[in-house]
Amino acid sequence: MNQDIEKFLNLKNPPGRLTKEQAAWFLGFTPDEITILMASGVLKPLGHPASNGPKYFLAAALEDLRRDEKWFNKASEAIVEYWRYKNSRKGKNAPDTRSHSQQGADAPEFADTEN
Repeated sequence: MNQDIEKFLNLKNPPGRLTKEQAAWFLGFTPDEITILMASGVLKPLGHPASNGPKYFLAAALEDLRRDEKWFNKASEAIVEYWRYKNSRKGKNAPDTRSHSQQGADAPEFADTEN
């Protein structure tokens, strides 16, 4: 475990306002997953931060979420849904690597459109 994370998690009195990275450490997620949770509306930052600005979270609110099994289920499902959607798009945009003979009848015939 990173020494910074270990020091932070061992604090007797964490700061009242946590950064995205600290919130991730505190809840057991990665900072990228915190971004996914914010985008899905499962986790809300303090105030109305700019989209490209730093996000802060109230430590007391995160402490309550940390004890809430239903919230963790919802958060985990949001992350799974994000990756499910992202991976499904990968398949649609990926080039067809099958050879022309393997494509067979399921491949559409394209007319020559050049004039």
